[in-house]
Formats: sequence, structure tokens, C-alpha cells
Amino acid sequence: MADAIEIHGLTRRFGRRLAVDGLTLSVPAGSVFALIGPNGAGKTTAIKLLMNLIRPTAGVAHVLGTDTRRLGPAQLAQIGYVSEAQELPEWLSPDALLRYLRPFYPGWDDALCRRLQAVLGLTAREPMRALSRGTRMKTALLASLAYHPELVILDEPFSGLDSLVRDELIRALLELAGERPHTVLISSHDIAEVERLADWVGFLEGGRLLLAERVDSLLARFRRVEVTLDGPSALPTLERWLFEGTAGRILRFVDTDHAAPDAAARIAAAFPGAAVSTSPLSLREIFVALARRAAAKEAA
Repeated sequence: MADAIEIHGLTRRFGRRLAVDGLTLSVPAGSVFALIGPNGAGKTTAIKLLMNLIRPTAGVAHVLGTDTRRLGPAQLAQIGYVSEAQELPEWLSPDALLRYLRPFYPGWDDALCRRLQAVLGLTAREPMRALSRGTRMKTALLASLAYHPELVILDEPFSGLDSLVRDELIRALLELAGERPHTVLISSHDIAEVERLADWVGFLEGGRLLLAERVDSLLARFRRVEVTLDGPSALPTLERWLFEGTAGRILRFVDTDHAAPDAAARIAAAFPGAAVSTSPLSLREIFVALARRAAAKEAA
């Protein structure tokens, strides 16, 4: 199956600032791909480039097989797009907005729409201007899912929302996943939430891609290692280790290739006779370790 999104050397400058720097990335069809990174990493700019809301300074991207600079009504009818800054008609209620949108989408599914309304608890009848941000985001998500889009693009959908609304948004996405195969690209700096959804992840830092791979592969190869030293020891310098620091005789680092068959042997050879223990890392902890390394390289 072809990739839903293919990006090659995508770059966007705003004056002297490089917001997206040579981004090359593929999003497999049928995946839930999380593009994560701190505020200002370039996530929103990258998504605006994919949606043809802004033009690239260099590079090219294809969405559902179409050059993003040539996206038209036929392609956009297969894409659901929700951003944290979504503008909705203030004078319409959620029901009125859904009735207005329905004729524009041949694939609109009334039964799915009703199920998602129930999942989201979307019962408000007031105009959008009188509703909370959480209710507005639920409305925007429902309006972007009810027509069975082939690709769903979500830009910081959880930002500023309470935990209950976040859970409802995630349940709606999982409800859609049970309907038919589709692809989700979700950008967020809220790593704990996307970890519940994503099977692929890409890390952006300063507009550059640090890595992109399956979540299970990433979690398997990153491990925190604690070594109990007998005395002073020279610290080996290995690209695959991210040192975190020492506390007394305890040395801590992250092994970024712990799934390799020789991982234990490498550590034992570097610290002969020392007691070694390892523990898994969450996606958030992996991101923090990578972000620290990127910041250190930038400072150097």
C-alpha cells in the first residue's frame, strides 16, 4: 500500500527564520502517525504546508498521491482537517453546522455522525460563540470525521483542553478506526496523549526531523541504564548512549540501540564487573532525552 503522505526536502522560511528545514518523511497508509515536538518545533508550519495553506520555500510533498500545491476539491473531500485555531461560524449551533456541511460531502454518513455525537457527548444547542473551547473542538472533529475521510490531519487538537474532553476526542478517533482503514497524522507537544493513539512517531526539533519510526520499535531500542561503579571510571563516548548524569556511584544513561543483540555485551565491556540494571522509557522520556541531545549539539 502506498504512503498516504510523502515529503521530500520540504523547507519553509519566514524571513531569516527557518521554520521547517529540509523535512523528508513518509506517513504509511493506515497508520496513526504522531508528529511531536516542543512549541516552535515546526509542526504547525509543516501541516500548513501539507494542506496548501502556505507554500514551501523548497522541496515537495504529496498527500494521497497529489502534489500539495495542486490540492483541489476532490482531494480535500478525502481529508479531514482540524487545528487548534479552527475558525467556526459563531452564529451556528453544532447541529446547524453539521446540517450545513452534509451536502458538500458525498461520503457523509448520518449513522456515524450520530454515533460520534454520542461518543463526544455533543448535545449543545447554543450558537458556537456561547460554547466552551472543548465543545467547539469536538464539533470541529465531528464535522471532519462524519464523511469517512481517507486522511485525518489534526494540529494540536488537545491543546488547552481538560482531561475529560481529551478522552472524548480520543474515543471518537478510535470509533472511526473501527469503521474502515484510514490514516491519521496528529501533531502535538502533549506526548502522553498521542502515545495512547499512535503506532508511528516522528520527532521534530528546530524544524528538523530527529527520527521517524514505529512506536514499538522506538520503545524497544531505548532503555535507561543504571551502572553502579566501584570507583572513578572514564566515561566511554558512544553515539548510541545519551548520558543523563551521576548520583554518587550510580551512572545513568539512555541506550538508543538496546534492541540490538550486542547491547548487553557493549555495556558490560564498557563497565567490566559493574552492576547494571535497565528499565523501559515512556515516549515522553525518549523525547526529553533526544531533545537534550539536540540542544547540546546546537549549543556546541
